[in-house]
Amino acid sequence: MLLTIFLATIFCSAVTIMLLSAVAFIQNEKFFSSAPKEAQKVIKPREQELFYGARAIGWTLMVFAILMILGVGIIAIWDGFRSGYTFRQFFLRFVLIFTIYKVYDMICFDYLLLMKFRFFQYYYPETESVYSGRKYGYNIKSQLLKLLVIFPAASALAAWICTLF
Repeated sequence: MLLTIFLATIFCSAVTIMLLSAVAFIQNEKFFSSAPKEAQKVIKPREQELFYGARAIGWTLMVFAILMILGVGIIAIWDGFRSGYTFRQFFLRFVLIFTIYKVYDMICFDYLLLMKFRFFQYYYPETESVYSGRKYGYNIKSQLLKLLVIFPAASALAAWICTLF
């Protein structure tokens, strides 16, 4: 259980690094496909780097974050095999990692970074009008759908696949 909490923490850290690299360093609007359509319409393409080497730093961080996420998956599965996990144990591990991540996402990204600290609006001030007046992020319905339906289903599928081996 302790390893699962640790892996969830690493997963959340990796997604935070991905967000930071995409928004602050790479600044490519293709990374903002999950943003509201209104925000996507007003985002201006950034042709010039924030500073010399910003995109190189961003891509390096992005690759590092992807490797961290892959590492979380590999360690979660490998430890489960090593410990002789059943379907239920694999499922609980995966669903716990995804649930911790989604709660972190909803609180830290959607509420704190987006609404309270205006992190995204700092780098993309043209989106200020899209987010003004909101008390919470823009996608509570899709967040809850992921938390309550998609992630448990994906966890069950992953656990089933792991028990086949």
